[in-house]
Amino acid sequence: MRILVTGGGGFLGASVCRQLMARGDTVLALQRSPAPELEKRGAQVLQGDLSDPSTVLEAIAGCDAVIHTAGKAGAWGAYEDYHAINVTGTEHVISACRAHGVSKLVFTSSPSVAHGGGDIEGADESLPYPDTFASPYPATKAQAEQWVMAAHGESLSTVSLRPHLIWGPGDPHLLPRLVERAKRGKLVLPGGDKLIDTVYVDNAAEAHLLALDALGQGREVGGKTYFISNDEPLPQKEIIQKLLATAGVDVPIKAISPAVAGAAGAVLESAWKLLGIRSEPPITRWAAEQLSTAHWYDISAAKRDLGYRPRVSIEEGLQRLSRHLAGHP
Repeated sequence: MRILVTGGGGFLGASVCRQLMARGDTVLALQRSPAPELEKRGAQVLQGDLSDPSTVLEAIAGCDAVIHTAGKAGAWGAYEDYHAINVTGTEHVISACRAHGVSKLVFTSSPSVAHGGGDIEGADESLPYPDTFASPYPATKAQAEQWVMAAHGESLSTVSLRPHLIWGPGDPHLLPRLVERAKRGKLVLPGGDKLIDTVYVDNAAEAHLLALDALGQGREVGGKTYFISNDEPLPQKEIIQKLLATAGVDVPIKAISPAVAGAAGAVLESAWKLLGIRSEPPITRWAAEQLSTAHWYDISAAKRDLGYRPRVSIEEGLQRLSRHLAGHP
């Protein structure tokens, strides 16, 4: 198949591209920045912005399927910036798929689209969207996911995946942020004992290939959403310490109350907006909410419908990450 991967040069997208090429698919990768490593492996790299409909239309021409991993992530920023990429960009992908007769679309969503602020312990996909969100990221991803689900029909089959806290070699987000915070001398957590799910990057990528294949096999996955994880929930404090250990970092983790974390997030958000500071505050209300609560999921549906099984355990993934950070293949 000829497959376009939006965000193909990103952390998850690059793993998706590598796995597609390894099995013989022709891969095009669309993102805003160059991706020389992908080009070396044989992918056709296209540079462009999802907010430009003509760019998306041109990129999807001639493709059999699209895996839409691109999006604007983060805990801070203007709603309009998130909406332009996550919502409008997704609308452009759907429109281009329809214009070119592309029959399959796999969308990368987030479990945060179903997180209303309390503990989530073993919930499945029946969990509803909350009425309000504490950050533009989950709000716009929820809108985009609903667009993708509504687009499912006879001519275009769609499916949405919700991988939770992706990590592994090449991670530009989670581990670097943890290391940066740890270098200040200590980490502060309002929910260190709360169980959370994570997923190793290659497992998350494989789930996308399984979803793509399931759409082409007549299985009843179209128009559905699926939580994706390593199916190994751990206390938040424990997984953070394990990840930091791969980078040779050992730092004390101090507990604070969720109320204090939430109040700090609200105060800092107000100060940042008042002063016009563009950088992300040390903590936001949404980050405090995420750090204060349990969030782990029942992935039985992904196992049943997609045939998903996390091949790389957390322990093996940590070993791979440690070797990668040490410069070993």
